[in-house]
Amino acid sequence: MQLNLFNETNNKKLLLDLFQAYYDARRNKRNTINALNFEINYEENLFRLNEEITTGIYKIKPSICFINFSPVQREIFAADFRDRVIHHLVYNYIAPIFEKTFINDSYSCRVGKGTHYGIKRVDHFIRSCSENYHQDCYILKLDIKGYFMSIDRNLLFQFVKETLLRFAGKTDFDLPLIMDLIKQIIFNDPTKNYILKGNKRDWEGLPPSKSLFHSGENKGLPIGNLTSQLFSNVYLNSFDHFVKKELKIRYYGRYVDDFVIVHKDRNYLRAIVPKISEYLQDKLHMQLHPKKIYLQHYTKGVQFLGAIIKPYRIYISSRTKGNFYKAVFKWNNFIENRNDMSREEKQEFVSTMNSYLGIAKHYKTYNLRKHLLFKKLDQKFWECFEVT
Repeated sequence: MQLNLFNETNNKKLLLDLFQAYYDARRNKRNTINALNFEINYEENLFRLNEEITTGIYKIKPSICFINFSPVQREIFAADFRDRVIHHLVYNYIAPIFEKTFINDSYSCRVGKGTHYGIKRVDHFIRSCSENYHQDCYILKLDIKGYFMSIDRNLLFQFVKETLLRFAGKTDFDLPLIMDLIKQIIFNDPTKNYILKGNKRDWEGLPPSKSLFHSGENKGLPIGNLTSQLFSNVYLNSFDHFVKKELKIRYYGRYVDDFVIVHKDRNYLRAIVPKISEYLQDKLHMQLHPKKIYLQHYTKGVQFLGAIIKPYRIYISSRTKGNFYKAVFKWNNFIENRNDMSREEKQEFVSTMNSYLGIAKHYKTYNLRKHLLFKKLDQKFWECFEVT
């Protein structure tokens, strides 16, 4: 009788957590057809999903496969909205656990530690290491070749399992049940079960190292899934600790597979590149990108997370600036032959502009923002909006 009561309590908690995961998942995907279809009978769909999970019959649905060309050509496998709910459920359970194991300076998919935080930290590293620009120091920037497509799923599952088992006595969820979902997510091969959107010619020019279709058996994670973002941090977590503890690097920061090291000794930075490469190959089956090794004096600056960090100032990168221009021109073309916008179109316009303004306002961009908003943006928009 006690066992049944315990299970009933667990099932009730799981259902409540599924509802929360649904609200989280729809926050940024509410206008997609997939999400709208789920939302029509969302309560019934969530009860059914809860039953599938607890009875062990839940299976991942086909993903939508397409190529995104902005800001660069990239292969996307977009999960079905129902599976996105599961991703958020798993994330909500395990992210707080892994947060305890991460170093401070890994910046991807962590609350309060996004791109802006990463840029500020690297700026701080340079200031501190150079003693406020009065001493020499050097910046080493490295990148992993085809990172998401090279992730070994067996290794990843081992890392996840070991960590969760260490915290098994401190979890408030059914660990075996969630481990089953995690196993499905990690070992799901979307190239075996997908719906093609667009044209196969869209893949022309995409390097094999950027595609899951060329990753090999049990290799690679789909870009874009919430769980993929979390697992990308988990996979390099041991590497982060290796850099901090074994190489004794004080000034180190990483965003996904893009990492920066700042040090006073240029020769020391040169000497650790082979050690980093060896660790990545032997422990994680990864390769440094041979064409993306940057080693310069701090006065030359460094490009990191869409910003160019130089002494006393930070600029947004040419790519970010170019994308801002493209967004303005796109909306100018949109409104050229129209006198009004729907509520949804207004929301999309505001979201787009505020996204770029939110990035730009942190850096030396006053003249850029003034130029784009008041000289380049079509004046018709000012009939609908105001700057605050």
